[in-house]
Amino acid sequence: MKIAVYPGSFDPVSNGHLDIIKRAARIFDIVYVLVSVNPQKNYVFTTAERKELLEEATKEFENVIVEAYQGLVLEFAKEKNASVIIRGVRNVLDYQNEITLFQFNYSIDRSIDTFVLFPSTNNLFLSSSGIKELVMFGKDIKEFVPEPLAERIENIIRERCKKPEMK
Repeated sequence: MKIAVYPGSFDPVSNGHLDIIKRAARIFDIVYVLVSVNPQKNYVFTTAERKELLEEATKEFENVIVEAYQGLVLEFAKEKNASVIIRGVRNVLDYQNEITLFQFNYSIDRSIDTFVLFPSTNNLFLSSSGIKELVMFGKDIKEFVPEPLAERIENIIRERCKKPEMK
């Protein structure tokens, strides 16, 4: 059985994330979508909210399991008998970060490899920070996030993020 882990902050989940999940679910028997914690990031959504939104967004995929984890992704992958960590790469900056992370992970455990998926053209520019910025400036995000979740995502961002003030 081929098991993969797709980790991310998913703050919030976007159609770009769903694109990667959908394609990974066609390739692997089980895909764990992992809401992970990056200590260098400040999250708008709580871990529980990110997990819940992902569960709602991926409920159509029978072989996708959403979980949250506080430790290293590599440790989670090992616990789940995964042989692959899935990463989405949109641009050169993503590539630089991901190749460094791959080298680090692979030096620790050669039994877990990295599988890179590139986003489809319409998701190439999508980022969670871009979605938050659109909401802060009053723009509609329905085409960038799972539509049934758009209003909830917008409300949380509006409630917790302030539009930058001019100086």
